[in-house]
Amino acid sequence: MDWELFTLRVVLATIAGLIIGFEREIQGKEAGLKTNALVSLGAALFILMALEFEGDKYVDITRVLGQVVVGIGFIGAGTILQKGKEVKGLTTAATIWCSAATGCLAGFGMFAELAIVSGIILIINLGFGYFEKKLIEKRKMANKD
Repeated sequence: MDWELFTLRVVLATIAGLIIGFEREIQGKEAGLKTNALVSLGAALFILMALEFEGDKYVDITRVLGQVVVGIGFIGAGTILQKGKEVKGLTTAATIWCSAATGCLAGFGMFAELAIVSGIILIINLGFGYFEKKLIEKRKMANKD
């Protein structure tokens, strides 16, 4: 792979991670800009390294993709905390998992898909996050009565 294509893929992976991380950052979550950018970049790098062996005898590059999925689970698990009956960090963990997926898309050169998925992640976290807060407030008000 030439360095221009490599650079394009890693830069787009990083930008996707930064966009996703920006939303987490403005929400005041632990895993924000840097975490999501690095997760996306790292996933892209693993995919790009695997692509260097594409077509070689006895090589299955999809195994790297599977290991990215498994490996990112450990980082995501570290963001989930339980305080009494309350569990925090599930959305952040899911967002980190999605950041890894965006990195994989960038690594494979699936740029249109990368843009679509990044937009969907933002819509879910921003749009549905607003509705979730409203529902929580409503539930708290109902419990006070």
